[in-house]
Amino acid sequence: MTKKDQLGQIFRFALVGGVNTGTFFGFYLLLHPWMPYFAAYTLAFVLSMIGSFFMNTYFTYRTRPTWKKFLFFPLTNVTNYVIQSVGLYALVTWAGMDTRIAPLVAAVVAIPFTFLLSRRILVPGAARAAEPAPRPSSSSTV
Repeated sequence: MTKKDQLGQIFRFALVGGVNTGTFFGFYLLLHPWMPYFAAYTLAFVLSMIGSFFMNTYFTYRTRPTWKKFLFFPLTNVTNYVIQSVGLYALVTWAGMDTRIAPLVAAVVAIPFTFLLSRRILVPGAARAAEPAPRPSSSSTV
């Protein structure tokens, strides 16, 4: 994969992330008046994660969605969920941030982790492509 291809993926990921964050935040604000903030956060997270899967397979990584990828995608988002959840809790409890804004701040922090994990699951061979190529060994004798 060329640098240009990687930059394109990162740009598309950021675009999908923006749409997904807006979707998440919209769901959260709709649910927040009807349930505790953390329950609203969790349900909004799950709903937006389903949308994220399809946007990332079709648009970001341009790969075919499969049931296997769909089942593994949430596993990669566990890290994202943990980072966001800890961030949400810390921002609300320790920093006193408003519960309507804190999820957005926590989501921004998790973006790099989500990109790497999503790519690893959705793009076959992405992990191998990211590894540096082995250096040719020199066969000089002393």
